[in-house]
Order: sequence, then C-alpha cells, then structure tokens
Amino acid sequence: MERVYNFSAGPSQLPLSVLEEAQRDMVNYKGTGMSVMEMSHRSKDYEGIIYGAEALIRELMNIPENYEVLFLQGGASTQFAMVPLNLFKNGKADYVVTGQWAKKAAQEAGRFGTANVVASSADKTFSYIPKLDKAAFTPDADYFHITHNNTIYGTKWNTLPEVGNVPLVADISSDIMSEALDVSKFGILYAGAQKNVGPAGLTIAIVRKDLIGDAMSICPTMLSYKTHAEGRSMYNTPPCYSIYISKLVFEWVKNMGGVAELEKLNKAKAAVLYDFLDNSSMFRGTVVKEDRSLMNVPFITGNEELDKKFVAEAKEAGFVNLKGHRTVGGMRASIYNAMPIEGVQSLVNFMETFEKNNK
Repeated sequence: MERVYNFSAGPSQLPLSVLEEAQRDMVNYKGTGMSVMEMSHRSKDYEGIIYGAEALIRELMNIPENYEVLFLQGGASTQFAMVPLNLFKNGKADYVVTGQWAKKAAQEAGRFGTANVVASSADKTFSYIPKLDKAAFTPDADYFHITHNNTIYGTKWNTLPEVGNVPLVADISSDIMSEALDVSKFGILYAGAQKNVGPAGLTIAIVRKDLIGDAMSICPTMLSYKTHAEGRSMYNTPPCYSIYISKLVFEWVKNMGGVAELEKLNKAKAAVLYDFLDNSSMFRGTVVKEDRSLMNVPFITGNEELDKKFVAEAKEAGFVNLKGHRTVGGMRASIYNAMPIEGVQSLVNFMETFEKNNK
C-alpha cells in the first residue's frame, strides 16, 4: 500500500526521509552491530545521539546559554504538575484557558496551590484567544501559563501576554519548531514530541536556569527539573529511541533550511487551506481569522451526516485522520512540519470535488 496523507493531531506524520534513515539503521546502527533500541544509554554511541540532539535543538531554536534543555518522559500532561511543583513559592499562578489542555493544566496546578484563571474562551467553544485584562493578573504570581497553540480547537497566540517579571510558561506541544520563537521571553517552554518532533514517549522542557533548584518540598525526585538538569537528561533511562528519531528530525529541519524556512512553508500550507475554506460554499473554518493556527485547522459543513460522509470518502482517497475532536465536531486537518504542501493542495482538490458532487 502507498503511504497516505496523514492529518492526525498526534502521533503525527514524520518526514519520510527520517523513517527511511531509521529503517536503514534499524538492526545495525552506524556499524555498532546493534539497534539504538538495544544500546546502553551510558554508552559513548548513545551519548553521541542524545548530546547531538541537544546541540541541534539549541541551534535550531536559538536557545540561550542560561536555559537547560531537558529530555523527559510523561508527556506534556506531566508538565502540568512539574511546572507548579518546581515554580510555586507563593503558591499562586495565572492561567489562560484556551482549550482542553489549558484547562487540564490549570486544574492540575490547582492541586498544589491557587491557579487563577485570568481569561477563558470556553464561552464560544474555544474558537478564539481571549483579550486579557491586566487588572485580573495576580501581582505576586509565581508564573503565568499559556497553551501557545491549541491542537483541538485550532487557535494560537500571535501576541504574547505582557507579564512583566513574572515567568511566562508555555505549552508548545503542537507548534514547536513550526515558527521562530524568542525563547528568552519565556521562563519555561515544554512540548510532547509526537506532533512536530518525533514519536510519542519524549517530552522536551526548555527551562531558564534560575527557575531550577527551588522545588516544593513535596516534589518527587523524578519531577524535579534539578534532578534532570544535573543528570543531563539521564538520571534514569531516557526514552532512547524517541530521542534518536527526534535527532533525525532535527537534522531534517536543519537540511530544510531551519525553523525560519519551515515557518514560510507552514504559512504557505495554511494559506492554501484557509483560502479554500474562506471561499467555499460548503466548508467553513471554526476559528476567528486573527487567531488561526498554522498547525491545526478545524472545519465543518454544518451538516453532521455530510461531515461523516466526507471523512469516510477522504479516508478511501488516502486522506486519513481528518475526523474532528468530539467537542468541535466536523473535521480537523493537522498540517505539521512533516506534511508537504502537496498534501494540503491534494486535500483541497479533493474537497473541491466533494463539494461539487454533494451540492
């Protein structure tokens, strides 16, 4: 069977060249006589992989020296607890709730202190990024948390909140490396790998060094950033193979011209799909224009039966995982870095044909 165009929200499509390189090295990595999956994480061969991956992400994201790059486990969901456990001193933080993951992050922080929801877009099914009123901010908050791109609802922050000296913390799971980001504006950035970086199992945390080392007394050893910073991400056995694949993806990003070039491509891809949606008589996007994501594009026909028919026929035609999240309905196309522009154009061509055939 030919490879399909995979529009999954995650785990998502990986670059074919990365998969082919991993295939070549599957049973004998670079003449070692073994697979990366079999390698001791304490070996020189594996150190070359993990430290090479760290050097590449630092280069590609222009990460300043005063930040640690940590390769962790537990998904972004574990970061919902790690952030407050490591940053709470006054026991207060501000959260903007722009989707299910932002809501879960706030709820988890509320187990360890006060999570003040300063704004929410729940009133309109998270279809926009709410405007902020600084009067609602907590003056002595330990940090301010946002979900930078909302996978389910297809919104993104185009202008960061102005939070003064309060550390800004952002979940960038679904848009890491999709566009240039000034790391120095954040205290912590974290991301599950399975959307734009590699396979599920790896979580990346980029943490400003001054925020490390003063965790709450109840913080478990494994949930302390200090533990992983001191162990260079190898306090315990890391997710070795996920890190290896991620290193290959970082090399692919570099070969593509870096994050700035991918940002141009991502804007071009998104424009192809949004332009079609804005001019279609059948399909329409669900997000206000100024807050649209480059990565996740939810859309509907307004007719549930027609939506189901579209998803089924699209799958038959080789466009898979287009069913929308149950809270939005309809469809969602996730067009992460590895989705080629040809895939988006082919989807639009299919949508045009479907529209003509189902008037």
